[in-house]
Amino acid sequence: KVYLKLQEMQLLPSGLCSDSEFIRRVHLDVLGRLPTTAETQAFLADKAKGKRAALIDHLLRRPEHAAFWAQKWGDLLRLTPAQLTAAGTHKFHRWLVSAFEQNLPYDRFAHAMLTANGSTFAHPPANYFRTAKDTTDALETTAQIFLGSRLACAKCHNHPYERWTQDNYYGLAAVFNRVERKAGTRPGELFISSRGTGEVTQPRTGQRMDPWLPGQGSVKVGVRTDRRRVFADWLTRHDNRWFARVEANRIWAAVMGRGIVEPVDDFRDSNPPVNAPLLDALATEFAKSGFDRRALLRQILNSRTYQASAQPTDANRGDEMFFSHYRPHLLSAEQIVDAVCQVTGVPENFAGLPAGTRATALPSPALNSAFLKTFGQPARSTACACERPAEPRLAQALELLNGKFLHDRLKHKNGQLAKWMAGGKTDDEIVAEIYLSALARQPSKAERQLARQHIAQSKDRTAALADLCWSVFNLNEFLFQH
Repeated sequence: KVYLKLQEMQLLPSGLCSDSEFIRRVHLDVLGRLPTTAETQAFLADKAKGKRAALIDHLLRRPEHAAFWAQKWGDLLRLTPAQLTAAGTHKFHRWLVSAFEQNLPYDRFAHAMLTANGSTFAHPPANYFRTAKDTTDALETTAQIFLGSRLACAKCHNHPYERWTQDNYYGLAAVFNRVERKAGTRPGELFISSRGTGEVTQPRTGQRMDPWLPGQGSVKVGVRTDRRRVFADWLTRHDNRWFARVEANRIWAAVMGRGIVEPVDDFRDSNPPVNAPLLDALATEFAKSGFDRRALLRQILNSRTYQASAQPTDANRGDEMFFSHYRPHLLSAEQIVDAVCQVTGVPENFAGLPAGTRATALPSPALNSAFLKTFGQPARSTACACERPAEPRLAQALELLNGKFLHDRLKHKNGQLAKWMAGGKTDDEIVAEIYLSALARQPSKAERQLARQHIAQSKDRTAALADLCWSVFNLNEFLFQH
């Protein structure tokens, strides 16, 4: 589907990425972390024809995959102690991680949250209606996450160019208006339930609104029936094109750098997909698989489109939309922290969490980390994907140039540089280790020569090697997925 579109546009696609680029790319996308030097060397030495597919299968079974992809949903669901309490945050996060570990089908995953009842401590999915704290928040959050639609404008007026109307908005509000939130016996605990009363009135017409389902219209729901369950049953049907398309697009965007619909949570008539047949095909396969997110991710990772080189050709150099070459994009704040810690051998400690916890496995934002904040870790105050910025900023360059986070790790007496020198490695060997661990490749001849010159000119070998490692951390090749 991708290449049919490219042929129509007369765009010549780029060739495949190298094995070195692939192992770094797929580790970062599946696990959120760099490959180790041993993993890189083993993969580059492997001559098996199907080694890329085998590596993808292996990584999808790794425990880091569940934690990293649960963090993506933590952003959407606003997992923070300010929203959920500390206990609620950890319990909801653990439920998300477990869902990815078990490869819980996406329809069951969504249904569990949208129909959740009970204690937010004993039944973690009930926290969905703690962050979605009222009727307005619940309907707008649900529409944005599961339908890819931003409905806030329809609260006040019919949009002149879009299909959503004010009646639609208040019809959806009727689905969530009966959610009841009551304090539990423990501090910070809430009990979520559905009451049998509570109507929504359209403010412009004064009409009492029945629950409304997109593409189906208003529906009558019995007094004893939870309206959320009616909505969730409709939403997760295999023939619901909204449900499958939105999540397929979100998974595509997570590993391709942009969605087929971009922004990923802004599906509307005036923002069509750049390749509708591709999105339809992905959504169809996703539904046929029983909404198996791991199977869809595996399909994308094995595709020629995902494995295309980031180097453009003369024919596709200006293409930023149609996936004729891989689109480089900045690593997340958490990925950069983990990458620096892995290369330097100096972990970051997060208050209240076990030693060795990776940034890409944090249950909530580490708001006391200046580095994470500078590189765009979101506060999780909204469900909008836009809260995590995708573009580089000046403050990031300054942090990399003279920030404390990098400086402390490069100078650490028990860091990897100190261990390499204490182990008797030569300058050339240490330079090779830096490049392999940070970039998943050997340094080029020119890079080796520059490194030798710099070390020879320096009176302090330790400082010279730290300089070289610092220079690699400042490369776009290190900071960007490519």
